[in-house]
Amino acid sequence: MTTMYAALLRGINVGGNRKLPMAGLRTLMEGLGHDGVRTCLQSGQAVFGTDHGDEESLAAELAQAIEKQFGFAVDVIVRDHAYLKAVAEACPFPAAGLQPKQLHVTYFSAPVDAERFAGIDQAAHLPEEFRLGDRALYLYAPDGLGRSKLAEQLARPRLTRGLIVTTRNWNTVVKLVELTE
Repeated sequence: MTTMYAALLRGINVGGNRKLPMAGLRTLMEGLGHDGVRTCLQSGQAVFGTDHGDEESLAAELAQAIEKQFGFAVDVIVRDHAYLKAVAEACPFPAAGLQPKQLHVTYFSAPVDAERFAGIDQAAHLPEEFRLGDRALYLYAPDGLGRSKLAEQLARPRLTRGLIVTTRNWNTVVKLVELTE
């Protein structure tokens, strides 16, 4: 049975660096045997269907293929529709009442616990807030991600060590659920 997935690529086509054309990514993924490959924006999302592999093996396969084809390493997280839908539904913030630029989800390659983020003084960053979910972190940043001091804290290497981490705004979170349905 075919399962629909989203591949989240980290750090491509940003500031003119690590350019990965979406048409080339689609062709590459089709060559790996995936069905219904579509890309979403230039910032590194693709959806596809396949009946083989699991999230980790599919991510590793895609990362290896990208490095071989395009000559640079890209961190990849692959998540299935059920997971993406569950993350959207579990949002602890009132998504429907917020502007999409105010709400973000950071996806992690592995589970994280609250202890990893215990050193962050949440009260000092109010009204910005974050909450942990299943291999995800929800960030409410009323002034947007680019101005968020809390986002800076959350992205520190000591907090993300050993993980692949990539963040998407709420519009993209919702779009990926729709595209993998």
